[in-house]
Amino acid sequence: MATLLFKPGINHIKPHMVEDEKESSRPVCIALNSNESAIGASPHAIAAARSAVSGIERYLEDSQNILSDEIARCYDLKPENIAIGIGSDDLLSRLARVYLDSGREMIRSRNGYLKAPNYAWANNAIPVSAEDADLTPSVDAILDCITPKTAMIYLANPENPAGTHLTGSEIRRLHANLRGDILLILDCAYDEYVDDPEYESPHLLVEEAANVVMTRTFSKIYGLAGARVGWMYAPENMVSLVSRIGLTFPLSAPSAAAAVAALQDTQHTQYVYSLNQRLRTVFSESIRNLGLKVYPSQTNFVLVKFPDPEYNARDAAQALRASGISVRRLVSSAYRDCVRITLGFEHELKAAERVIEKFLNGKSGSL
Repeated sequence: MATLLFKPGINHIKPHMVEDEKESSRPVCIALNSNESAIGASPHAIAAARSAVSGIERYLEDSQNILSDEIARCYDLKPENIAIGIGSDDLLSRLARVYLDSGREMIRSRNGYLKAPNYAWANNAIPVSAEDADLTPSVDAILDCITPKTAMIYLANPENPAGTHLTGSEIRRLHANLRGDILLILDCAYDEYVDDPEYESPHLLVEEAANVVMTRTFSKIYGLAGARVGWMYAPENMVSLVSRIGLTFPLSAPSAAAAVAALQDTQHTQYVYSLNQRLRTVFSESIRNLGLKVYPSQTNFVLVKFPDPEYNARDAAQALRASGISVRRLVSSAYRDCVRITLGFEHELKAAERVIEKFLNGKSGSL
């Protein structure tokens, strides 16, 4: 009997997150697992989304121009170089569909964004993992992986789940050593949280080169994860190609209205940035004082390593979950001893810190 055929690469796609939540019957009281903004969206963005619901029976006809014009105004970019998507993941998937095919290779940092290989597998392409330096991407290792089959290099900067990053000079060194037929994708979901003066937002490199694209999202600092809005900045021909294979009406009216209002409320964005910066420093120091390793982060989360097998990451996550606190563990063996903790409200982080401290002292965690 004939059977339906599907792309064999899809067989390689597996879950990359551990679902510890299923191991406890206690409801989640504090969600520190998915890197959303605990502060939430701008009140103006919420009001704009609510107002737009009155026309929910209609498609939003011109979301591309509406949003690209406002993004361009906010970031001093060229609107014709902007494409809009249903979150940045949508745009990354479309870029892979355009530029990857059977036999082509996509290079990524081995312990970078753990979903990245799926973009290759879904298109029968081959993901190639470059070694890193203590969870920080290595430009030299990436360059060493290039072959005649290399079509794409994917790099999240800053990285997730480690929170590490490369400086602008390192990104430019990487690009300077690429062939012109290799696409460099820079996934900058956490760009707005970075405070390292050596970091360079890639839009300038995009404008200088024909083979660089930057993707961004409204899910993080703008607090619109549930709205699913992303964008990319790329050469015009790339915008055209990616747009051709997008949905006819990519965004809902409430999502687009919320995104525009969020861009305009710079006071809210600055508040989120400042609070995140302070909590990242304070929480990281507190956890280090408990004897744990915290990787330097430029994001709205921190990666914590539990090196003691007796007090390991899995048991720590379970202790937190038993107290109603959800954090993230990853399937990859490189993160076996790690827990990723989103920077929530200050009282939420203090609650997590108390549970971790009790856990390390051999006591059961509790709020």
